[in-house]
Amino acid sequence: MTPDSADAISPLGVLPPPGPSCVHLPLNVTPQELARYAVGLANARGGTVVVGADAPKAQGTGERDAGELHPLMVTHAIFELSGGRLTVNVQHWRQPGGAKVLVVFVPQAPYVLAAPDGAVLAWDGSHLVPVTPAQSEPAPQLDYTAVVPPDASLADLDPHEVARLRGLGQKGSLSQLPDLDFLRELGLLVPSGGALRPTLAGILLAGTPAALKAHVPQAEVCFYHHQTPDVEFQFREDLLRPIPALLTRLAELIQARNRFTPVQVGLFRIEVWDQDEAVYREALLNALTHRDYTLRDAVHVHHYPDRLEIMNPGGLPGGITPGNILRHQPKRRNPLLAEVLARLGLVERAGVGVDKMYQLMLRHGKEPPEYTSYPDAVTLTLHSPGFDAEFVRFVARKQEEMQTLSLDMLIVLSLLAREGEATRAGLARALQLPEDRTPRLLRSMEEHRLITRSGVGRGIAYILSEEVQRALGREPKRPVPPPSETISVPSVRQPRFSRSGPDLASGPTPAEVRAVALALAREQGRVRNRDLRDACDLNTQQAWRVLRRLVLEGHLVKRGRGTRDAAYELSSPAGRSD
Repeated sequence: MTPDSADAISPLGVLPPPGPSCVHLPLNVTPQELARYAVGLANARGGTVVVGADAPKAQGTGERDAGELHPLMVTHAIFELSGGRLTVNVQHWRQPGGAKVLVVFVPQAPYVLAAPDGAVLAWDGSHLVPVTPAQSEPAPQLDYTAVVPPDASLADLDPHEVARLRGLGQKGSLSQLPDLDFLRELGLLVPSGGALRPTLAGILLAGTPAALKAHVPQAEVCFYHHQTPDVEFQFREDLLRPIPALLTRLAELIQARNRFTPVQVGLFRIEVWDQDEAVYREALLNALTHRDYTLRDAVHVHHYPDRLEIMNPGGLPGGITPGNILRHQPKRRNPLLAEVLARLGLVERAGVGVDKMYQLMLRHGKEPPEYTSYPDAVTLTLHSPGFDAEFVRFVARKQEEMQTLSLDMLIVLSLLAREGEATRAGLARALQLPEDRTPRLLRSMEEHRLITRSGVGRGIAYILSEEVQRALGREPKRPVPPPSETISVPSVRQPRFSRSGPDLASGPTPAEVRAVALALAREQGRVRNRDLRDACDLNTQQAWRVLRRLVLEGHLVKRGRGTRDAAYELSSPAGRSD
């Protein structure tokens, strides 16, 4: 909304006639009724609502005009009806005849808006009509940042911010283009209404303060600094600037209160910051690129001594959760804005920003980023209390030996360094993978002597190898041997049973394998082929023959079919004491 001005003359000269993109309303319309038309127009194609178009004819006759309808009353009514999801621009214009009209510029909604009572209306060019359920399904293909505000013009773009954008794109062919062609090539300027007008993405990236306030006031970022971990803050700065300028100022605010610790690795020194600039820049970019700009809320950044919290309007895009964010296919809530930032080199097209944050934090001996999701918001927490300097040194040296430690390897190593041990199921959760997709990674890490197994059957857990534990300056924790009540492996091996197929050249004797199978069934309620394989280092056929023999002898009962799905349970109380 812009301030009322008695001298504001309509830049259109002649008001647009009623039609598919323009609604004319009489002076006696209430703010609530006007809000219904604005939401209906947003549900159609967007456009303009004009109140008091006939008022100029009555000027000088003592008749009132639209100046009596205050813009704040209108924006409040639209906010209430749309649940805060529709942002409009309301202005008073004085016509050549002298009377004022009220003009409401309404963008096309990125999805269909419903009133609090569930009613959904749309403007068909002459009337408000109800929208059927089939028509009211969300339209995710619509991009709010690609909307062109009806009253936007080239004057809404700041030449200094355009120059800043050109500086970001210097490496590509875009830098050779004139300003207008540069902006058109990026999709920030498009032909509309017979003139070149900026999209909302253009205003977000290079808009003037007045344009940002008029068209996207929700693009504000509020920064808070806390000297203690509690809720009280000692400093606050509210920022409404184009995105590149926002990033620059936020980096200044964070770096002013940031500290680093040097870690010597041979001849090199690694600086481990409380908040790594590459990490928080990526986090801020993600917040500004993928937030829901249809919501009237700002981004909030809280800088505590032990963490940085970024609170973002709009939940995670459909299907993405904190538990799958590493693996889910990237989804862009604002495709045009994301594409422009990618072409300028600020973000990755491949959607690897989250991976980069994870990798940098884990390499520096810290906990991974923590996401907390709500239906209409998401919070990212970057923890910074201390770090494991020996882990930083170990990773740096290992990177030289192995050329690279993959992100998955870093996740496993970091978790085991913090927790001491973890089951395969626990590691799968940390990796955000199904459990049956982890064995190859874990075997590879065992082969590289990074981790080792401990325990037996479903009690198997993974720990850091003795070599890694020594590198981290810890007293080696050796693998736990199988429990004595489950199996006791004698030092002198007995003859192997010949009827079980391939001879067991090493490992437990046939009697010991049987004892392990029955013990696992007793402890877990059932035993599977893979449990016996893991516990006794057998192949599938060897484990199957032992389990089949126990079924034939009446000790076990088979449930399910096939090697993968079959499970074996104790058949009787007699078997339980075997």
